[in-house]
Amino acid sequence: MAGILKRLSGGLRTACAVSLLTVATFAAAQGVRGDHPDTYVVVRGDTLWDIAGRFLERPWLWPEIWQANPQIQNPHLIYPGDVISLAYLDRVAEARVQPGPRQEAAPINAIALSDIEAFLKDLRVVDGFEHLPHVVGLEDDRMRGAEGQVAYVRHLQAEPGDRFSVVRPTVRYHHLMRSGMCCDLFSTDDLDFRGRRILDSRQFWTNVVTPDKGTEVLGYELMRVGAGTVTRGEVGGIQASTLLLDDEGYEVRVGDRLIPVDAQPYDLQFFPHPPAQQFDYGRAKVLAVADMLTSGGPRDVIAISVGAREGVDNGTVFSVWREGTNTVDRVEKGEYRDPDTVFFENKVRLPDEFAGHAMVFRTYDKVAYALVMDSIKPTRVGYHLKHPDAPY
Repeated sequence: MAGILKRLSGGLRTACAVSLLTVATFAAAQGVRGDHPDTYVVVRGDTLWDIAGRFLERPWLWPEIWQANPQIQNPHLIYPGDVISLAYLDRVAEARVQPGPRQEAAPINAIALSDIEAFLKDLRVVDGFEHLPHVVGLEDDRMRGAEGQVAYVRHLQAEPGDRFSVVRPTVRYHHLMRSGMCCDLFSTDDLDFRGRRILDSRQFWTNVVTPDKGTEVLGYELMRVGAGTVTRGEVGGIQASTLLLDDEGYEVRVGDRLIPVDAQPYDLQFFPHPPAQQFDYGRAKVLAVADMLTSGGPRDVIAISVGAREGVDNGTVFSVWREGTNTVDRVEKGEYRDPDTVFFENKVRLPDEFAGHAMVFRTYDKVAYALVMDSIKPTRVGYHLKHPDAPY
């Protein structure tokens, strides 16, 4: 693959420009594509994932290859204008990077921020929200409030001039723990205007009958709907603070919550890498697809059922798999045998089917958001996540 030079000044940069990055292991050498270009000039709009795909069969392995040269202190940073070359010497791949006429100070990212910007800014997962201040009323007793209008907020400890984001609890992610069956269940619940979950009759029977170890709440998703500035606190017997809505977004309603504006709540650089550990089958799954869809493709965002407590961090790459069907062998059981009359253990388990790859870009304790990087079939809710090199 390619080598990456840290941004250096003067003679030190020139000295490092001719450094060779040797792929020292057979496994890494095996990952180099046979149809790679001899040289490539990095241009604005490139991503590390796309460039790695030009040189490697497995783009998530690029850090291991580029880190083979110990004198390069930061093998991640690569800039528009840099020239990447890859050649073979005695059947060993050698990568070389030469700084070109760099026109921008910022290095390229693993993915385009435009693909995830809305999710970085507008969505977050929290353990709870009941303690947050909430909108109790709106100007002129409206049902909805918009930019230029005011909202009235209870339990807001703030001074005039303080800014807050208005967020709405929309989804509860939870984990139904079972034993003696294939795997645990992961699902989502929609929330009403108070943030209380809406009972789903389709899940009620399953949730009551199957658990034997309980239900774990993985987190609540908060959607940003706007922002505002406090103009008056709870003074003179008034029991609500006044918030002037001054940011375009969704209409604010009673029940929405407030959190302080966070200037930089997320990372801006992502470096693809395999997960730090292997999960038990069924532990890592797709919880949801963005925009309330049930399936997605490349550059769609998914929520997954593992997070920081499982060792997942930003840049972790997973392969996505459709779970193999448990089917009735109609040759042995009879052509017209009703599948519902055949016990689970008497059915034939078919192989899981590969769908694509996804990379984590925002991590919480028990949940994370990931971007579908490539796919050969749609990624759907309930699909399994495995090591990117998993053969099945």
